[in-house]
Amino acid sequence: MSAAPRLDRLADRATITRVEAAGLPDALPAADVLLVWDFTSDAVRRCWPGPGPRPGWVHTASAGVDRLLFPELVESDTVVTNARGVFDGPIAEYVAGLVLAVAKDLPGSWRRQREHRWEHRETRKVAGTRAVVVGSGPIGRRIARVLGALDVRAEVVGRRGREDDPEVGRIHPAEALPGLLPGADWVICAAPLTDATRGMFDADAFARMRPNSCFVNIGRGGHVMEKDLLEALRAGRPAAAALDVFAEEPLPPDSPLWDAPGLLVSPHMSGDTLGWHDDLADRFQDAFEVWAAGGEPPNTVDKRLGYPSGG
Repeated sequence: MSAAPRLDRLADRATITRVEAAGLPDALPAADVLLVWDFTSDAVRRCWPGPGPRPGWVHTASAGVDRLLFPELVESDTVVTNARGVFDGPIAEYVAGLVLAVAKDLPGSWRRQREHRWEHRETRKVAGTRAVVVGSGPIGRRIARVLGALDVRAEVVGRRGREDDPEVGRIHPAEALPGLLPGADWVICAAPLTDATRGMFDADAFARMRPNSCFVNIGRGGHVMEKDLLEALRAGRPAAAALDVFAEEPLPPDSPLWDAPGLLVSPHMSGDTLGWHDDLADRFQDAFEVWAAGGEPPNTVDKRLGYPSGG
């Protein structure tokens, strides 16, 4: 993240020290609260085990907290919170846009336009298709609801099953995923990255998908065995994929994923909309108000699960 957060509401209430990664080891012992604004950095992981006291609260300006769940922080009394709620709508819109673009072959139309080639085609209906959304947190739920507005039947998969969820109805348990994949037109990964979900989309998972299906990952790069996906796309199962996150970011220029058949690459931007920096800063300042009043800040992460225990 390039722009520094605007924390105007805290100016008269707290001493705000802004540090780069190199200055973090010296700043940590004196900090009560740490705002991890650059959520792509591993600076906290590198310097947390050092000497001296540590903040009682760490907030990350991201939905994912996997970079913070190293043993020393997990075992500590430090509260960890995330920016849950900021990205739900934008990511759901992004996924819906991908579904429509693939079904209506918009990339094919743009390619033929550049070639000045008039070629009539028939495209797929979106209404009546079926999606499997892996991840029952707020992002996965919003994706399911937005796709539902397009008449897509969305099956949500979570860590545990539930038959009477007030928002999405039935939530399938994680062990049901292999059986759901063969019936899905769209497979969307929106799960948190944990030991249980790391590498969950591998050769076996892709082999279960329909030949005309599309796989979308807006979760974390670690969810996907990228070599397996590359081989699967070359074999035509699934027919298309879209990745917004990767095991290595930025994606190296020589990665074979750039040229994988049917793959759309985007640079970890699915949740980033105009004004998102201000939204993230506001979310932290709201949480600070609760913390300063002696309460537990919202979106407190269960460090054993890897996400807020509410979902």
